[in-house]
Amino acid sequence: MAIKFAKRMDGLKGSEIRELLKLTEKPEVISFAGGLPAPELFPVEEMKEISRLVLEESGREALQYTTTEGFGPLREQIAERMNRKLKTSVSKDDLLITSGSQQGLDFAGKIFLNEGDVVLVESPSYLGALNAFKAYCPKFIEVPTDKDGMIIEELEKILETTENVKMIYVIPDFQNPTGKTWSMDRRKKFMDVINKFEIPVVEDNPYGELRFEGEILPSLKGMDEKGLVIFLGSFSKIFCPGYRIGWVCASPEILSKFVFVKQGADLQASTISQREVSKFIDVYDLDAHVEKIKTVYKKRRDLMLSTIDECFPEVVEHTYPEGGLFTWVELPKHLDARKIMEKCLENNVAYVPGGSFFPNGGKENTFRLNYSNMPDEKIVDGVKRLAQALNEALSENVNA
Repeated sequence: MAIKFAKRMDGLKGSEIRELLKLTEKPEVISFAGGLPAPELFPVEEMKEISRLVLEESGREALQYTTTEGFGPLREQIAERMNRKLKTSVSKDDLLITSGSQQGLDFAGKIFLNEGDVVLVESPSYLGALNAFKAYCPKFIEVPTDKDGMIIEELEKILETTENVKMIYVIPDFQNPTGKTWSMDRRKKFMDVINKFEIPVVEDNPYGELRFEGEILPSLKGMDEKGLVIFLGSFSKIFCPGYRIGWVCASPEILSKFVFVKQGADLQASTISQREVSKFIDVYDLDAHVEKIKTVYKKRRDLMLSTIDECFPEVVEHTYPEGGLFTWVELPKHLDARKIMEKCLENNVAYVPGGSFFPNGGKENTFRLNYSNMPDEKIVDGVKRLAQALNEALSENVNA
């Protein structure tokens, strides 16, 4: 049967991380591959009570359609939280509730990108965003980064010499996959460049509240004077991913386009999910819940990094994330993390090879590790298994 698919499907393939997670579903596999929160921290008992309250107090409304923009009280709560935590000055009217922040990424691609348009991304960048944008057939240009984030001189050089740049995608806080956080100076200089060239920026911030040390830095949205920054937020990492509640915060002109696209995609985010998340914030202390998450993740980060320092070969480097869910490992250039991964899977341990995070390929000597999802003893055991595979790979290479 000669089924003809749209041309855009040619460049699409399944998420490498999702495919990898299928391999790691066996209970004996220690997986550092996913970006999953720790399920033991989900407020299950509290949500049983919240579900009951929502259905008792407003059951008919909770089970009905709602506006595309989303439940008003929840948008007010989000605006208050953003203003308090991220130094923004937004209101509920600047917000649209989405089905997870991943939907916001897809909508950004749909709104801004025609075939052949240019998207600038950090090098490396979040695989889920790259896959979302690929559906609209753009060209990716990777902007080099260092420990403080995107290198501004390189960004400016690209903008001065490249036509048709439609959008810049960044994760300034605990970046996925590297775990790096942009410095305050880098944020200010970035916004100076953005204001000069007037290019829309998608600021993805799923992990920003999960800071283990130091102060939360102002978001780019909080420094946005021209309405160019589209902020994507989510409850997935600070609450529960199963509710699929995210949001877009943008200027009226841009937000209206997101609303139109949302209407065509799925009309609205789940009414009952929005009301239950809002009711949880009313009844319980979300800040206290986030503090519990941070305490656990900090301990796991410290354990993973100290075990890496103790067991990995000295020629292997890694980042030191101040928060979030990930650390990034760089091997000597002659090693291939995809090939080493095969050996690791035989030994029931997994990571995500780094090459997938580079939209134009290369850098196969890198991989991403997640520390949020595994208990302490499995972190130590898993890192030791990784160290064994790395030592074997180095030894084989020397003897080859």
